[in-house]
Amino acid sequence: MNALENFTRNFFDWNTTSKLLGYDFVQNALIAAALLGLISGLIGVFIVMRQMSFSVHGVSELALTGAAAALLLGLSVGAGAIIGSVIAALIFGLMGKDRSERDSTIGVLLSFGLGLAVLFLHLYPGRTGSQFSLLTGQIVSVSDSHLGTLIAVTVVVAVTLLAIGRPLLFSSVDGFVAEARGVPMRLINGIFAVLVGLVAAEGVQIVGALLVLNLLVTPAAAALQVTTHPRSAIVLSVVFAEISAVGGILLSLAPGVPMSVFVTFVSFAIYLVCRIIGTFRSPGKRPNSSRVSVPGAAAQTR
Repeated sequence: MNALENFTRNFFDWNTTSKLLGYDFVQNALIAAALLGLISGLIGVFIVMRQMSFSVHGVSELALTGAAAALLLGLSVGAGAIIGSVIAALIFGLMGKDRSERDSTIGVLLSFGLGLAVLFLHLYPGRTGSQFSLLTGQIVSVSDSHLGTLIAVTVVVAVTLLAIGRPLLFSSVDGFVAEARGVPMRLINGIFAVLVGLVAAEGVQIVGALLVLNLLVTPAAAALQVTTHPRSAIVLSVVFAEISAVGGILLSLAPGVPMSVFVTFVSFAIYLVCRIIGTFRSPGKRPNSSRVSVPGAAAQTR
């Protein structure tokens, strides 16, 4: 009970929070959270519409494998996470259309990758804090170099989504029709897989491998509960992801718990509210990803 009492008392200690906001590592973490919230919100809607939540979970866990291997070898953890996640995302993204086969393959690779990650972390002779931060995130893990990498990834993801946004949306709503109309599905899927890998790799280093889904899936799922318009869904997804990421860090400062804990709570609370709103809407107006409209779809390949 003492631990719970201390947690409750420290949670409302706004003086400690305001003091911690003056430290550089906290400011770096807030900037990183804002950038991660932006790219997670942008890409999350497409992930949900493509029913790739399990794939994203697999990508994040294999990013952990890459990061753990880099940690053991004394290499860049960020580079290891990116390599592991991008390779996994490409494998998952370029699989066939048989969903049952795809899910089983992801499950096999996921369990194998987790086994390797556990081995690498066990063999690592350094501080256990470095191992724990890869699982649940740690506010001091955002260095200046990591922040620079995250800025570069944010630019790449945003620009690429802007360039392929319409064919990506078309193929996300109805892949068979998009392919029949000449959309290069394998190219679009490959590019999107790389983007998912990059975002997941950055998420692992900030909120941890276990809870990356809270930013990549939950805000987008909440947005699609209240709207079927693509642009509105993306805007809401970004707003929800920003509130979850930045708000989660601010709430975690005084209690001193891993920031992913409050990121999870905030994103889940947002989803519950949106779910309730969506439930009380009339059946004809209730959002459904299969009814998302694609502006200009008929002219997609012209």
